Amino acid sequence: MTPDPPAPDPLRVARVLVVTDEAAVTAPLLDAIRGRAARGPAEFEILVPNPAEAEWHPGHPERHDKVVEARRELARARPLIEEAAGGRVEGTVSIRHDPMDAIEETIVAGAFDEIILSARTHRLSRWLHVDLPHRVAHLGLPMTTITTEHH
Repeated sequence: MTPDPPAPDPLRVARVLVVTDEAAVTAPLLDAIRGRAARGPAEFEILVPNPAEAEWHPGHPERHDKVVEARRELARARPLIEEAAGGRVEGTVSIRHDPMDAIEETIVAGAFDEIILSARTHRLSRWLHVDLPHRVAHLGLPMTTITTEHH
């Protein structure tokens, strides 16, 4: 007779990686973070994969500017994200060309329990083109996908 698996620890803090295509926050993303925080203890980390256009060469002169701009935007958005999360939130902007590379690199650096994937509809279509949601699902972590309209 095999023993029952241990019950989930209600005091254990889940680590949630939030992958978003833009550093500016959207209401649906804040709602998802707020909803996840309400379900139990969680720490959130925001990852913005490569804000530069996918077709830009790594040496493109505006590529660095886009990353710097995204970092500033993420810093401005952090108070809203932290309010939704109910605590401090770390955030990074990746320079990786492939968003999956940025996600895998972040997951290797820290253990995560869940992923929230947020994209504007036009970016999601680009991410779908590279099969990002399916590739992320192969990581074996629970995933929530959010889409927003571009304004």
